[in-house]
Amino acid sequence: MKKVVLSLALVAVLGLSFTSCRETADKANDAVENATETTGDALNDAGEAIEDTANEAGEAIEDTVNDAGDAMEDASNAAGEAMDDAKDAAGDAVDSAKEGANDMANDVKDAANDAVDSAKKAGNDAVDSAKKAGNDAVNKAADKVKGM
Repeated sequence: MKKVVLSLALVAVLGLSFTSCRETADKANDAVENATETTGDALNDAGEAIEDTANEAGEAIEDTVNDAGDAMEDASNAAGEAMDDAKDAAGDAVDSAKEGANDMANDVKDAANDAVDSAKKAGNDAVDSAKKAGNDAVNKAADKVKGM
C-alpha cells in the first residue's frame, strides 16, 4: 500500500506540475501580450506627444516670425515718420531763413530809401537856402546900388 500511496502522490504531483506549467505559460503569454500592448500604447502616446510638441513648436515659430515682421514694419514706419519730420523741420528752417533774409533785405531797402529821401530833402533844403541867400545877396546889392 505504500507503493500505491506513493504512486498516487507521484501522479498528483506530476499532474499538478503539468497544469502549473501550462498556467504559468499562459500567464507568461498574457504578460507578454500585456507588455506588448502597453508598449504599443506607450509608443502611440509618445508619437502623439511628439506630434503635438512639433505642432506647438511650429506655431510658436510662426508666431515669433509674425511678431518679428510686425516689429520690423513698426520700426520701418517709425523711421519713415522720423525722416518726414526731419524733412519738414529742414523745410521750415529754410522757409524761416528765407523769410528772415527777405525781411532784412526789405529793412535795408527801406533804410536806403529813407537815407536817399533824407539826402534829397537835405539837398533841396540846401539849394533853397542857397537860392534864398543868393536872392538876399542880390537884393542887398541891388539896394546898395540904388542907395548910392
